[in-house]
Amino acid sequence: MDEKAPTTHSRNDMTNRPKRIQENLLAGPERRLLTWLCARMPRWMTPDILTATGLAGAALTGIGYAASNSNPFWLILAIAGFVVQWFGDSMDGSLARFRSIERPSYGYFVDHSCDGLTILFIMVGMGASPYVTMSIALFALAGYLLLAIHTFLIAHVIHEFPLSHFNIGPTELRIILIILSLSMLLTKNMASPPSARIYFDVFVVFCAGIMVFLFVTRTWSVSRKLAASDMVYGSAANFDRP
Repeated sequence: MDEKAPTTHSRNDMTNRPKRIQENLLAGPERRLLTWLCARMPRWMTPDILTATGLAGAALTGIGYAASNSNPFWLILAIAGFVVQWFGDSMDGSLARFRSIERPSYGYFVDHSCDGLTILFIMVGMGASPYVTMSIALFALAGYLLLAIHTFLIAHVIHEFPLSHFNIGPTELRIILIILSLSMLLTKNMASPPSARIYFDVFVVFCAGIMVFLFVTRTWSVSRKLAASDMVYGSAANFDRP
């Protein structure tokens, strides 16, 4: 989720790339850890391998959630999958920048395509578990994808690429989901819903609601700024017209 900055094929690629805005709580310590890891990666390790590793981690998480129908200890696989997914997803772009081998357009396209599959694997797997209702998991998936669409639009119209919301970025979100998974693992008799799963459903609905709320409010705010900006631009163009 890191080798990502939309660009066009021109000599001005580096100047046209949106400004990355990363204000999540763990951004500083995580960056230092990633730099330390990049310096110790073997030469055969490439950003493409790391991207595939991150996608495989997401698949493990989805499998772990779904398999928890038979035994809740499969949730350990889901938690391990989050760690693998963090490593691959955070390291691919970091390694490319560290070695100065960035491919901005390719990285942006492939990385975000994998991000879509990642959240699909995780949320469908969670919905297939005995802990969260599938319809609610899909609501959370929709909320996440709405925020992703908003981010892509922001990158195009105002050349900013926000990587966090309310100081919560992908890493903090993974930690929240790991804590949620541990809560599932520690909760007894969850294999017989619907009495106990309501608590997890409420939590997931709450998180999804926040994402939808952010999408709506920030879309409204940015659209008003763009409308005002375009009006000023249009007035200036008319004034200059002979």
